[in-house]
Amino acid sequence: MTERKPIAISRRAVDRLRPAGADAIFWDRDLPGFGVRVYPSGRKVYVVQARAGGGGPRRATLGAHGELTPECARKRAASVIARIKAGGDPAAAPPDGGMTVADLAERYMKVHVAANCNAHTARIYRGSLENHILPALGALPLASVGRAEVAALHRRLRATPRAANRALAILAKMFSLAEQWGAMPEGGNPCRAVRKYRENRRARFLTREEYRRLGAALAEAEADGSASPHAVAALRLLMLTGCRLNEILTLRWDDVDRQAGEFRLRDGKTGARMVPLTPTAQAVLDGIARVPGNPWAIAGRKPGGRLASLTAEWYRVRARAGLDDVRIHDLRHSYATRALSAGESLSMIGRLLGHADIQSTLRYAHAARDAEKESAARVGGSIGADIAAEVGRAA
Repeated sequence: MTERKPIAISRRAVDRLRPAGADAIFWDRDLPGFGVRVYPSGRKVYVVQARAGGGGPRRATLGAHGELTPECARKRAASVIARIKAGGDPAAAPPDGGMTVADLAERYMKVHVAANCNAHTARIYRGSLENHILPALGALPLASVGRAEVAALHRRLRATPRAANRALAILAKMFSLAEQWGAMPEGGNPCRAVRKYRENRRARFLTREEYRRLGAALAEAEADGSASPHAVAALRLLMLTGCRLNEILTLRWDDVDRQAGEFRLRDGKTGARMVPLTPTAQAVLDGIARVPGNPWAIAGRKPGGRLASLTAEWYRVRARAGLDDVRIHDLRHSYATRALSAGESLSMIGRLLGHADIQSTLRYAHAARDAEKESAARVGGSIGADIAAEVGRAA
């Protein structure tokens, strides 16, 4: 094996290295013991070598170029060199205080998610971790994860922008907490410079005529038994309250306060909150037959259980109404736009929808501007009709 003149290891420098007739190692000029091994086949692998006390040199492989960036390999090399010099195993896991991404993920789920998120959100976050984040980054020490590693994960998920952005947001929060917990230096969050993908959010808003068609379809489905009374009630409550699907499906009778005219969401996405009951929504709740021994308002077929999904019923109802392009979540969007047309402010709509911050409500800003334009057109048209004769004479 040939050892070549030291180089400044960088992505560009390693890309330029060419294979020869035998293995060759190029050591880094700045970090002694850190190098890249080039095989005759063209494969390039980052390596590290150091001595422990009076013993001979110990060498370890860090990973292949392309799978590891030079920056990540350099960080990992520094950690391994220190471990070798301290007499440790170069292939051992990071010592206490040098947690891996998997370690951080476990603490994130136990300490942060369990305390601040409901069960539905926790399942979504755990799914993103298990399906995307941990397979790619779980074994890496936090110090070895840089912008390049995060960007590579984000890029691999580009075919599903929403999943890619969710993984990025989870990682960003995890590293932010790691800074607060002292597991990594402040200002070292590798997610900060990675830009989210544009998500093509398809917002579908029901018109008044479509609301009437949907209301009629629900009444027909209830009458002919093609949808269970509890499913029909749940869909009506979604239309009347703007709640999220899981918030209605997990509503308990104990949380309905008829005297105060509201019900409590104990497990809402953004925490517990109270939802006002309009007379129509109150009538829907009053019309639900309570099942003895069942605490759920939207009861399921199993004793003591609740409905877990409305997908089948919704597909049948929307087909009957001729609204095949409408999703259940569009009922929430439609509630927001109807509130805008009624003159409610964005901040009030955010409170009605249970948004955690104004950014979530700003997606409806365009609808607010459209409503303003329509109002301006009506007012301007009315005034214009009064002054039209004067304008004509002046011309």
